[in-house]
Amino acid sequence: MIDRFISHIQTEKRYSVHTITAYRRDLNQFSDYVNETYEIENLMLVDTPIIRSYIISMKEKGMENRTINRKVSALRSFYEFYVREKLINTTPLLGIKSLKQPKELAKFVPEHDIKKISFEKNDDFEVRRNELVFEILYQTGMRQAELRTLRDEDIDKNSRVIKVYGKRSKERIIPIEKELLDLIERYTRLRDEKFPWNHARLIVDNKGKEPSPKLIYTIIHSILMGVTTLEQKSPHVLRHTFATHLLNRGADIRAIQKLLGHSSLNSTQVYTHNTIDKLKDVYQKAHPYGDK
Repeated sequence: MIDRFISHIQTEKRYSVHTITAYRRDLNQFSDYVNETYEIENLMLVDTPIIRSYIISMKEKGMENRTINRKVSALRSFYEFYVREKLINTTPLLGIKSLKQPKELAKFVPEHDIKKISFEKNDDFEVRRNELVFEILYQTGMRQAELRTLRDEDIDKNSRVIKVYGKRSKERIIPIEKELLDLIERYTRLRDEKFPWNHARLIVDNKGKEPSPKLIYTIIHSILMGVTTLEQKSPHVLRHTFATHLLNRGADIRAIQKLLGHSSLNSTQVYTHNTIDKLKDVYQKAHPYGDK
């Protein structure tokens, strides 16, 4: 049952590798719980009280509401799929509501810290590649998975845009500056000299192959280590940074929504909280009543 569902979200829904891995893990954990607690092997026999008991068991283990909600979301998708497949009449998740969770502000790197970042000026392939990885993520806000699958032909040098294929293969266009184009050309020249064959991807690892998520993470973590005290130093932090810096400089939130590839404006509005905090800070420092 789980394998069939995973095949569905992999081939038809085109979910990311990360999401598929998380769904499989969450569903297997639920299956183990049902088997051990209720001696039920067929997940189609699960009812709503079992779902509620599973949520209670996760709370008793000290799991955060955010984690529990994610696991319940995987179950919801799983059972809705089998309702559509007509293997069950109704989902056991009916009436199950998400647990309340505190809103977290998107973590981002301040502009003054970004300006501290510098790279050696030589024509070393690895240096230029790492610089390009950072600049593309910061200047476009794309996801690391989107960067890893980016191809040379996705870059339109004449129009100065990058074509990005996001979640579920949704396409979007992101404008870029001439300086980034120049960096891309400098990097690709070094790449092609070092690895003289046709490349399926723009960014390659030290063997000329498609980069792994770990490599992208290591590059960004190493760069941010030198400029920020943020606990999170991942590629996704640069996505948050991209959006927050645009908002702070007056960009329209709907334009940012399109640049990020969010299907819903709700996903983008998380960044407005950072902007509101900045406005409050400005008010408190500048207004005569601000310190009261």
